[in-house]
Amino acid sequence: MTKSCLPVLALSLFLLGSCGEAPVVEKEVVVEVPATHEEWSKNATIYEVNIRQYTPEGTFNAFCPDMKRLKDMGIKILWIMPIQPISVENRKGGLGSYYAVQDYKAINPEFGNMDDFKSLVREAHALDMKVIIDWVANHSGFDNVWTKEHMDWYTLDSVGGLQPTVGTDWYDVADLNYDNYEMRAAMIDAMQFWVSEAGIDGFRCDVASMVPTDFWEACRDSLERMRSDIFMLAEANKPELLQKAFDMDYGWDLLHIMNSIAKGEMKPDAIDAYLQREDSLYEVDDYHMYFTTNHDENSWNGTVFERYGKDGHKAFAALAFLIDGMPLVYSGQEAGLDKALKFFEKDTIDWRDYPYQDFYSKLLKLHASNEALWNGVSDNRPKRLRSNADNEVYAFTRSRNGQEVVAIINLSKKRAKITFESLPSGEFSNLFDDEKLEFIAKNGIEMEPYGFHVFYR
Repeated sequence: MTKSCLPVLALSLFLLGSCGEAPVVEKEVVVEVPATHEEWSKNATIYEVNIRQYTPEGTFNAFCPDMKRLKDMGIKILWIMPIQPISVENRKGGLGSYYAVQDYKAINPEFGNMDDFKSLVREAHALDMKVIIDWVANHSGFDNVWTKEHMDWYTLDSVGGLQPTVGTDWYDVADLNYDNYEMRAAMIDAMQFWVSEAGIDGFRCDVASMVPTDFWEACRDSLERMRSDIFMLAEANKPELLQKAFDMDYGWDLLHIMNSIAKGEMKPDAIDAYLQREDSLYEVDDYHMYFTTNHDENSWNGTVFERYGKDGHKAFAALAFLIDGMPLVYSGQEAGLDKALKFFEKDTIDWRDYPYQDFYSKLLKLHASNEALWNGVSDNRPKRLRSNADNEVYAFTRSRNGQEVVAIINLSKKRAKITFESLPSGEFSNLFDDEKLEFIAKNGIEMEPYGFHVFYR
């Protein structure tokens, strides 16, 4: 970490300051981890790539030049949304859903060809980044190549026809039958194809909780026979999936709590209850992915500006990126994505001049460089800092091996004057504010609506 131009904060003296530059990781960080996770993942961050909407071209080749910028932001893992051809039968909209796969072993021609994708993976690896692809194992498109010869691989309706997953409105996809072990073998074979053929580093698995856990465990075992460092992300909140099959799952509940706090339906104490519940359900080295938006949340529930307000979205992002687990940035988030991207049509992101890139970069680089924020570590759990403003402000500290992060976040539309019961002592740097702040404990800290401070050492 560079130390030049970083004024320090002595919390014991309540003198705060920063030059406003992000901490820099000058060399590869070597991390001691349990055998269940690879070393590189411990301080990793993740970026969701929506190839269709990322550029006017909507291709792998058009995206590739941006990878260096993402690397410089502090991103380690690129999660590429589904790359396979999209089914035509029962298609939704003009271009269809990425998640209606027509052929598990082919490339969507709208994005390019196999050589283009391999080139993307090679370029990412040259930047010391990892590539995982979105995998849809619960269902396929209605005209998937499997439907031609293997109808018994699907869940059939009362007249022997294909059907969507029961309880959903996914009329463009056909439910797969996991009682059929030939289908299971074919699914694993298709996943192995992308590891061997394209050299990807793992998978983000769509609606993973709808697929039997024993399948995922067999899948993980088969993939690890090919390479031991495979990384698996489950779109799920199901602790058993992290026992053997997956490295990380979704922090959906925290997202919903943040949405509710922004609406005034919950208070910050709901975060404490959430963390306590997660601690009781999961092992200490399990990873959770935290975010304020992704492709589903953006397209179906609105932008971060709509859900958190133009003043609140950064405060909630700071909370999500610092509280625990691995932070996710969605395509366009650093550009202030202010529209719900169309899911079944072309709808290119307006990148402007990346107005929030510096904000997210500072958080991501702090996560990578400061052990207090690393993923799946037992001794850096958040500790609440109690104050007179607990109904509006969520403040906490995380520490490990002499490194510490203190976050004070106003999650309300009200100004807050905060007096803490206690604060950590020692010298800290201020991550965001260029100007120096001075305050005295008895007078408290003045915070604007949705204001926040992040200190580290």
